[in-house]
Amino acid sequence: MAQEARMAVSRTRPIPYGGYHVNSIPDHDPQLTETGPGTPMGEYMRRFWHPVCMSEELTDVPRYLRILGEDLVAFRDKSGRVGVLHLHCAHRGASLEYGMIQQRGIMCCYHGFVFDVDGTCLEVPFPPGEEREGDKARRTIWQGAYKAREEHGLVFAYMGPPGDEPPFPIWEGDYTVHTDDELVPYSNHQTCNWMQVQDNSVDQYHHIPLHTTALVPGHEQGTTFTEAGAAPYLIRPDLQFFPVDDGRTMAWTSSRRFDENKIFIRVNHQILPNVSFHSYLFEDGSKRKHFSRVHMHRWSVPVDDHNSKMIGWRVFGPHIDTRDVGKRHLVGFEKMDFLEGQCGMRRPERLQYGQGELPPVYKDHRERPAYHEAQHAPGDYEAVCSQRRIAVHALESPMKFDQGVYLFRKMLRDALNGQNPAASADGIKTWLESCGGRPKSYCSGNILLVPQASTPESEVKARRGIAADVIKATIESNSLSGDERDAFMQARLSEIEQRYG
Repeated sequence: MAQEARMAVSRTRPIPYGGYHVNSIPDHDPQLTETGPGTPMGEYMRRFWHPVCMSEELTDVPRYLRILGEDLVAFRDKSGRVGVLHLHCAHRGASLEYGMIQQRGIMCCYHGFVFDVDGTCLEVPFPPGEEREGDKARRTIWQGAYKAREEHGLVFAYMGPPGDEPPFPIWEGDYTVHTDDELVPYSNHQTCNWMQVQDNSVDQYHHIPLHTTALVPGHEQGTTFTEAGAAPYLIRPDLQFFPVDDGRTMAWTSSRRFDENKIFIRVNHQILPNVSFHSYLFEDGSKRKHFSRVHMHRWSVPVDDHNSKMIGWRVFGPHIDTRDVGKRHLVGFEKMDFLEGQCGMRRPERLQYGQGELPPVYKDHRERPAYHEAQHAPGDYEAVCSQRRIAVHALESPMKFDQGVYLFRKMLRDALNGQNPAASADGIKTWLESCGGRPKSYCSGNILLVPQASTPESEVKARRGIAADVIKATIESNSLSGDERDAFMQARLSEIEQRYG
């Protein structure tokens, strides 16, 4: 009876000191969070290309990886080809992380079986005089392998059915980056499920409490939004979310009034199942700007159901970072310049102990100096990973500004459940094939010269209309590419300025 009484209590009706009535924790959402072999989301994700590690992680020895709940080994053979194989040798199960990299492929340390990057067995080491028997055995054994490729310092793998992979997406003009700018790879481990990392990328409402303040005065961090002087981020954004590309992707706008003459319209782009593009991160709103492009590409890649990787590229160069405030040397393996102090391995300990290993004296993370530093000024890592190793969606209390999180989850469910065939794995593959593997991004940062409206109601209506018109113009520009598309968008944004000015 007590359990029934607890379950009957609604979280929407406040009960003073009512913890007893809500102390039962329901299960997580398996459809969206579980990505192992055979799970709905796991099978869906395996039909796409994912970054699995950085190129710099491939050295003279193999690299152990865990991706989508599978134990893998990645390596670059001496001919320069990249392989991503199942970890355990198909002969007797020894780990190939201890294998010897060959001119072609990798040799198991235990008995000397050699496997090519596609899993083909190249050699079975039978003794002299029995070579024919060894060659016959070689033809009957093969190692699990996945197709891999390198792009701008990242290693990507396709882990689905062989031969069914979609075109590798080249996002218009070499990832929507100017030829004079540079894609710099990074990878940061997250001790939580992939879904909450992906949720955070579309959550644009957390900037002020998490990035521009310290919970304890005097412990402020030098994050993007303070050290870069990005005053617009001190203003709560007006958010709108737009499913585009027939529900395969979502564009979202965050609109802020910078001053009485300028409005900041930021457009980010999220692509099924786990990609997000982010416009200029250090915008200070000081100058008129039309159609500034992608500043960060990010994948939320499941390691297993309790861990994930935030991995992708940051763009450096004069065309995107016009203020030159990015710090290239702080972008890479387990580091990110605008996440100073916000990654799982906070900088003081990382510098002292290498790749984040803990000094032996700290038996629990709450004993670490970085833990207390995080309590004074937490960042994305603390907020996202502290939602539990797998966030429990049934316990959430959605607000209006959370719309993007729930819309993207719905888009994923529609893709998995067949409610939107265009967003199925086959539907997205067909879409990529139809555009020659070069889809368009909606991502842009815009400062428009639009004076403030005379009343709060008129101001709200205007900024939402401007944001919607920016998305509409971007949709209309999708038939164009490169400089032609830039010119079209700049002209349309000027028209929007005049219309609302």
